[in-house]
This record gives sequence, C-alpha cells and structure tokens, in this order.
Amino acid sequence: MITAGVDCGAKNTKVVILKDGNILSKSTVLSGFDQKGAAKQAFEEALKQANLAAGDVAHITATGAGKKEVDFANNTVTEVGADAKGVNNLFPSVKTIIDVGAEEGRAIKSDGNGKVIDFAINEKCAAGAGSFTESMARALEVPVEDLGDLSLKSTRSIQMNAQCAVFAESEVVTLVHAKTPKEDMAKAVHDAIASRITSMVRKIGVENDVALIGGVAKNKGFVKSLKDDLEVDLKLPEDPEYVTALGAAIAASERAGGA
Repeated sequence: MITAGVDCGAKNTKVVILKDGNILSKSTVLSGFDQKGAAKQAFEEALKQANLAAGDVAHITATGAGKKEVDFANNTVTEVGADAKGVNNLFPSVKTIIDVGAEEGRAIKSDGNGKVIDFAINEKCAAGAGSFTESMARALEVPVEDLGDLSLKSTRSIQMNAQCAVFAESEVVTLVHAKTPKEDMAKAVHDAIASRITSMVRKIGVENDVALIGGVAKNKGFVKSLKDDLEVDLKLPEDPEYVTALGAAIAASERAGGA
C-alpha cells in the first residue's frame, strides 16, 4: 500500500511517500504565501521521485499549520499526533519528543507506542523557534547556516536576559558595541532558545528516551545547548525536518487499513 503525508509548515512544506511502511521519496518546497500551491508542488515532486502517479497513492494525510490548505488530502492529523507517530517509527524507545521548527516549538510526552499522553507548545514568542536564530544571525551579520558551528567555538557563557525576539536583537546590538566575540554571542543565542525549550519540556516531564526533531535539530550549536540545559542525551534522526510528514504518512496508512 502506498500512502503520503504532507506537512504544510509555516516556512517549508514537506511530503513523504511510503510503500508498506518504507519511504519511497520525500520532497520539500518553501510554503510562501500560497500554501495550497506549495503542497501541490511538493506532492508532485515526491511523486516524480518515486515514479508514481497521484492515482497510485491510496491515502493522503495532511498536517502542519497549513493542513487545511491541502485540498487533495483525504484527512488531517494534528502536528503533535504526527510527531508522535513519526518518532515512534524511528525510535521506539522514545517517550519525550521535542520538535523545534521555524515558528513553533513543541514538547510531547508519548506512551512509547506512538500515542500522545501530554504536550506543551511555545507559539507566542519566536525566541523558542528557528526564526529567532535567523533574526539573530542577521543582527550578527553571520549566515544563519554558520551560526551553529560558530557557537561551538565559544569558550564562555553570556547570559541573554531578553525573553522576546525583538528585545533580544537589541541586546545583541549592545553586545556587539561592547566588542563581544561573535562566537560567544552565537552561543548566547542558542542558550536562550534552549532555555525556553527546556522550560516547556519540563512542564510535561522529561522521560527517557528523548528525541529532537524539526529543522532546528540540524543546528549543532542549538543541539549542544539543549543537551547541556536538559542534561540528557538526544536522539537525532537523519532527516529531522521530515519526521512530522513521516508521521502523517503513517497515519494515512492506519486510516487506509494498512496498520
């Protein structure tokens, strides 16, 4: 059986196509202002990679902030539910899931079988999401893709007090004027995000094992800061940004009777 999961996120739209539980293809495109068009484009690219036609797909499940825009999907699943299913498929031992994307951070407690027990969401402030690193990289005049490696060169910790992305940018400007090394400021940025995420995770309770997913999981600096702050090791999937779409594809298989 062939199914697909579409994760229509705030920044990127991802698609995963499964056949009997195995990944056939995956694709990602910028969501932009036309989420409906982005979902269609990503789905078509994934079909092309798998050498399939749309009619070959038995069931499609959508998730993400723009899931209602995926008008070709058969049904939807919450992002929290998709995260739990995707992580359980990759790491059956995981019971605590942390998902940090462009605009939102989520902490999820799972029963270890892909079912959600509890969750918490940081959606009111960008200081706990990937867009914060982008704004801070601009303030530091550093490419965002270099920010993580730069922070790993830091040899000291600097407290960043601002709890809001807007005020944090002003705080970075102050540090720049004080001639603070960029690597120390980069570490301060990642430490600030990690602190917010850790606070959210502890609200639901940390139970081993712990997995980190979402695009920000590719940022080595953030991963180290989060490990240090949580004081636990983290399981990291090879393609962390696709885990939610994978979970949606698994949900599609269950809806179609393939579970």
